[in-house]
Amino acid sequence: MSEPVLALEGLTVTFGSARGTARVVDGVDWAVHPGQTLAVVGESGSGKSMTVLSATGLAPRGAKVTGTVRLLGEELTAMSDADRRRARGRHIGFVYQDPMTSLNPVMTVGRQVSEACEEHLGMSKQEGRKRAVELLGLVGIPSPEERVDNYPHQFSGGMRQRVVIAMALANEPEVLIADEATTALDVTTQAQILELVAGLQERLGTAVVWITHDLGVVAGIADRVVVMYGGRIIEQGKVDDLFADPAHPYTQALLAARPQPGVRADRLLTIAGTPPLPTELPPGCAFWPRCPVRGDARCEHEEPPLVEVAPGHEVRSFYRADPAVTEERSA
Repeated sequence: MSEPVLALEGLTVTFGSARGTARVVDGVDWAVHPGQTLAVVGESGSGKSMTVLSATGLAPRGAKVTGTVRLLGEELTAMSDADRRRARGRHIGFVYQDPMTSLNPVMTVGRQVSEACEEHLGMSKQEGRKRAVELLGLVGIPSPEERVDNYPHQFSGGMRQRVVIAMALANEPEVLIADEATTALDVTTQAQILELVAGLQERLGTAVVWITHDLGVVAGIADRVVVMYGGRIIEQGKVDDLFADPAHPYTQALLAARPQPGVRADRLLTIAGTPPLPTELPPGCAFWPRCPVRGDARCEHEEPPLVEVAPGHEVRSFYRADPAVTEERSA
């Protein structure tokens, strides 16, 4: 296998607060390779977005980030802010949930796309405009020669997200990070965006890190899946292995809670309780208070190690429960 484009080792992020130290990311290890899609899943507050933001030097002010992050083999965390900004702009593309937060409402979409080319590739304004037209066409914007001079409010939500993807791909980055990139879109537009990213990935060999709550999306696009809870990885593996044989009760519960064809919304399974606050993590397994199959006191007082249960499939749990039992007790 080729060398990873982006690799994290022992990434930890903490904040000081009035309630004590908040450990929002705790010793995260994962890697994504060229042409591969890595999905990072978990409930809100599990540390998914903070992991990626901190790894790429975009952690909020006051965050203490430790661990190792390698981008194309170079240590990203050791770079100066200026060098990290250049590396991020040239080699990493970002697509966020709401395109309007990524687009400047008083600038034309063409200018916003071309800006990155001028900044990081040294293009002239004329060359940048030509590149913007090319990229808008690449992501499926009709009549890009005309739409290049439009403003964001003149596009639909799906088209705005296509513009954001064009911006993210302007410098042909080696890795694309999509943070809930289709959550705010209708199902039809979501499918179009997923198909677009898959096509561009196949054409350009881009590595993709896809952060999402939607396990249906994960099943269709991912090569590997990382499941996070309480700032920790609690399970990771190949997508087929994880869906066919989920080893952690939390993963099992997430899969059981997926909407199913023919199942009424009021019959959907839920996971009892709420995720813990970063300042109130239990001393043992972070999922212990909500676990439908929790075992003896060891779960409450000892943190399980991340161990391999099959080739390339790791889980952080003292027990492997029957998914049918997890589903029954989550009902």
